[in-house]
Amino acid sequence: MRTGLLALALIAGAPAAAQDIVIRELPSTVAAFQEKSIDAQQAMMASGQLSSAQITELYIERIKILDQAGPNLRSVIAISPNAIEQARASDARRKAGKLKGPLDGIPVLIKDNIDTRELPTTAGSLALADNWTRRDAPMVALLRAQGAVILGKTNLSEWANIRSNNSMSGWSAVGGLVRNPYALDRSACGSSSGSGAAVAASLAAVAVGTETDGSVVCPAAMNGLVGLKPTLGLVSRTHVVPISHSQDTPGPMARSVKDAAILFSAIVGSDPRDAATAEADRYRKDFAAGLSADALKGMRVGYWKPEMDGDLAARFDRALDELRAAGAVLVEVKMPELKGLGDAEGEVLYTELKDDLAAYLATTSAKVRTLADVIAFNEANKAAEMPFFGQESFLKAEKTRGTGDPEYLGARAKSLRLAGVEGIDAMLKAGNVQLLVTPTYGTPWLSDPAHGDQFTGPSASQLPAVSGYPHLTVPMGLVDGLPAGLSFIGTAYSDGLLLHAGYAYEQATKARVAPRYLPTVAVDLGSQRPR
Repeated sequence: MRTGLLALALIAGAPAAAQDIVIRELPSTVAAFQEKSIDAQQAMMASGQLSSAQITELYIERIKILDQAGPNLRSVIAISPNAIEQARASDARRKAGKLKGPLDGIPVLIKDNIDTRELPTTAGSLALADNWTRRDAPMVALLRAQGAVILGKTNLSEWANIRSNNSMSGWSAVGGLVRNPYALDRSACGSSSGSGAAVAASLAAVAVGTETDGSVVCPAAMNGLVGLKPTLGLVSRTHVVPISHSQDTPGPMARSVKDAAILFSAIVGSDPRDAATAEADRYRKDFAAGLSADALKGMRVGYWKPEMDGDLAARFDRALDELRAAGAVLVEVKMPELKGLGDAEGEVLYTELKDDLAAYLATTSAKVRTLADVIAFNEANKAAEMPFFGQESFLKAEKTRGTGDPEYLGARAKSLRLAGVEGIDAMLKAGNVQLLVTPTYGTPWLSDPAHGDQFTGPSASQLPAVSGYPHLTVPMGLVDGLPAGLSFIGTAYSDGLLLHAGYAYEQATKARVAPRYLPTVAVDLGSQRPR
């Protein structure tokens, strides 16, 4: 395990010239192994060009060069000690003609709030540094059953960005600050910052993130990736460090829609320990099958234009033209005025955090057993845990009165109604459209340990997060040198529809641009806080 405590000068780094030299002087085999899709890796293994063990070794070498040195992205907290062993087992299956599916032999990174048996699960906190559960979350077990190589654990905004409203996204006491590979002084967003930066930098083809509100789609958008926040209940949350059972869900992050669809297909499934997933097996299928560049033809798509910077607005207008050119029928819809949604969502998250975290900790050997214990740990270790921001959100959550409290029950009912029936459902109905599009967020803001995240501009995450509906972000290209994402939002269980639409847009635009690890760019835009 690496610790960010060794490098608290979070913004400082190697001079730009030195960073350029590191990139230029990558060993040729390591340099060539970037932007490789799942299909490309499978083709290499099928032809004998590379084995799964060799691919895994190349990714580990890229992590050492780009993540632990050079640009020092700090996106990977730990590498699985048996990653090569897992890969060799896949190579043996291939030789025997017993492959388990499209992920067999493919290295996958897992966010470090999800249990994997070979590594501790820290949620970025020193309070959980020794939280070695020696078990797999059911979602991870599904990946193993299909032959995926669990490569390691990714850094994140500590406690999935719920500890403080003044936090700096992407920072954890265990892993330090994740850097955005497009501009190293910019936020990688969070809380799945490590998953986003790692996949953008080709430290793996795909990674798993988690979202409560924005934590898959924001880091995906701001690292030039595809990210899917699934319909709540399609993917198990068991053995995942929680915030809220009403909104938490793991989701795939990738450089392409097809790769995201392949990973998503692998993790959908019912889990008897997670009641929300009771119907998930009904929806299991190959979400990558049948993806077509023609999927937008004749599709009715609603859009709304939030307040945003002029350059982002211009890029969104161009995205609308690109959707039309791909055959979509566009209808402008109005965003309803949903008074009280933010307060209601906050009441739900704070209340559920207190109960759900205690329930998770009770199944571990962690020394902290309750939110109150975590608060006390942070106070006792203030220099390491709170050098930049505090824990006022934890303190607020500790004061809540449980999920039987009438105030909580009213807030949950109100938030569901506003986000779903009066929000997304109402917009879909008003426009007679199949899905909605809008900018996902702005572009990455400067990482600022003194003032925390500087949020302005649009955010598309809240309505699908609160309603439990799916939300897909696809790269819209660069705005002033920084990535921006286009959101596709639908009603419950329309995940497949969103993937089809997003794939058609992706194929029509080829908008994603690989990162260059620049030390900085000039423009500063932002968004609302994701968790």
